[in-house]
Amino acid sequence: MATAIVYGSNTGVGQGVADDLKALLGDNVDEVLNIAEVDLDKLLEYDKLILGISTWDIGELQYDWGDKADGLPEKDWKGKQVALWGMGDAAGYPDTFVDALGMVWAPLMQRGAELVGKVPVDGYEFEASRSLCDNRTKFLGLPLDNDNESEKTDDRLKAWAEQLKSEMFG
Repeated sequence: MATAIVYGSNTGVGQGVADDLKALLGDNVDEVLNIAEVDLDKLLEYDKLILGISTWDIGELQYDWGDKADGLPEKDWKGKQVALWGMGDAAGYPDTFVDALGMVWAPLMQRGAELVGKVPVDGYEFEASRSLCDNRTKFLGLPLDNDNESEKTDDRLKAWAEQLKSEMFG
């Protein structure tokens, strides 16, 4: 079962998180890919995808993902396990915190992907998000807020990696 971590990054933070996640997941991950450098058809080669999608501006996709998102509904994602993580700014943009996760997940879900790696909203302060599920008690994946809570990133990432080891690779 092939697994890829796929990220987009304007500032290098997304790439850093992807590399840290690869180190935590070890041999479970075959490749770390920059979405700006791969075609969506390449992603179809993997059984498991761990997608890093940051939210920019007011609820916008990170630029590299924005270029690819339109093609997501055109692909068949059946049989693919998908975990999502993303960077957001809950203090600066509390109404659109990690919206990008929901924007990318919607077409994947409609085309048959299976979601793993949901994270409870407990411990996060925000007002609204398009990435909420399970009666608004969980995020679709792992939100990280390095703008306001960088001291929590390492622990959140480690805990999520353990969760993924159980849910994806158990």
